[in-house]
Amino acid sequence: MKKTYKIEVDCANCANLMEAAAKKTAGVKEATVNFMTQKMIVEFEEGAEVKSVMRDVLKACKKVEPDCEIEI
Repeated sequence: MKKTYKIEVDCANCANLMEAAAKKTAGVKEATVNFMTQKMIVEFEEGAEVKSVMRDVLKACKKVEPDCEIEI
């Protein structure tokens, strides 16, 4: 399943770092962060609990950019 989320990201480099952090999160099959559109597209692994995975993605992104916000 793929879902799109609105994300606040300050620069293209931060977007790349957040994308890498999201991809390493358990339950995420693929993730893309687009700085220009301020969107994150996440494809979840089969059977993953979406809300739980997204909480973990947000934690991982906050390690990169502490003021990161994702509309879950």
